[in-house]
Amino acid sequence: MNLIDRFGEHLERGREPTEAPTSAPTTTAPGGATPLVVVESIAKTFDVSPPWLNRLLEGKPRLLLHAVDDVSFEIARGETLALVGESGCGKSTIARMLVGLYKPSRGQVRFDGVDLSDLSSPSGRQMRSRLQMIFQDPYASLNPRWKVADIIAEPIRVHRTMSGNDAIATRVEALLKQVGLTGADAAKYPHQFSGGQRQRLSIARALASRPEFLVCDEPTSALDVSVQAQVLNLMRDIQRVDGLTYLFISHNLAVVNHVADRVGVMYLGRIVELAPKRRLFEMPQHPYTRMLLDAIPVIDGSGRTRTAVSGEVPNPLNPPSGCTFHPRCPLARDRCRSERPLLRRSADGSQVACHAIEEDWS
Repeated sequence: MNLIDRFGEHLERGREPTEAPTSAPTTTAPGGATPLVVVESIAKTFDVSPPWLNRLLEGKPRLLLHAVDDVSFEIARGETLALVGESGCGKSTIARMLVGLYKPSRGQVRFDGVDLSDLSSPSGRQMRSRLQMIFQDPYASLNPRWKVADIIAEPIRVHRTMSGNDAIATRVEALLKQVGLTGADAAKYPHQFSGGQRQRLSIARALASRPEFLVCDEPTSALDVSVQAQVLNLMRDIQRVDGLTYLFISHNLAVVNHVADRVGVMYLGRIVELAPKRRLFEMPQHPYTRMLLDAIPVIDGSGRTRTAVSGEVPNPLNPPSGCTFHPRCPLARDRCRSERPLLRRSADGSQVACHAIEEDWS
């Protein structure tokens, strides 16, 4: 048994009873005909150059960081797509582009058929209430000077989904109970809660505007394992009842294995493999995906040698030519060093960008 299976057992033991839904779930099976979110060839470039005068005096060129480079995917209604990869691979940058915090340098993001290029416009502001984000650090994302009642009520007032102080207070109390807290918690401040409780507050705030799509940027990475299980079970139950669609960002493969329907593996700003969860964990194709899965410790005493992830992530300011993974890849050949592999779709719907898989270098 590896740590992924052990975490799954812990997750099931940590499940809390929830009330039965008052209506039938609206979740559409993954792979529906019309995706809710469509991402087409998005890229994000940051200018990290020294100040102009320094570059002029020292004769240095501009420095451009390609955080995301030509990424495309779709998310069906009711589906959970997870993005995984080492730190700095561009996961969080994609998350911020999908909710409008960053504007893509290139490409397009469509939500329910609408281009999200300008969420600050009147039509964009109406669309913003339908997508929300849960941040990694709940304490940093909650205003420490505001009471919980004001924090959760803010999206309701901003998007004008409800009017009247009494009605808003009733909605806030219902949201707190939905995430496992009490109505009395509305009078408290964020510092009076534990880390897991603060993340529940973040979830309640994200649900306040009745969104259809939640971007979850490593929402459990700052929590211990027992609290992770409670928060993940809560999010799965809310998804089942409300029919939400998730983009789940994580570096924890055990978490991803128990929340995702499909998994995208990222490396240096690009998706190198995208496949249904079961296919990816049982038959990984890309050498980087295999490396990540082989690095998971086995704790059942089987004696299998733990394979560490070899090498270091290259400098994103000066990435390798061709396939950016080739300096760490055991299958690399001359073509890998000169030609960038394209993300190709196989018969079962999975996608992989690897010359070795394309040409069967077995």
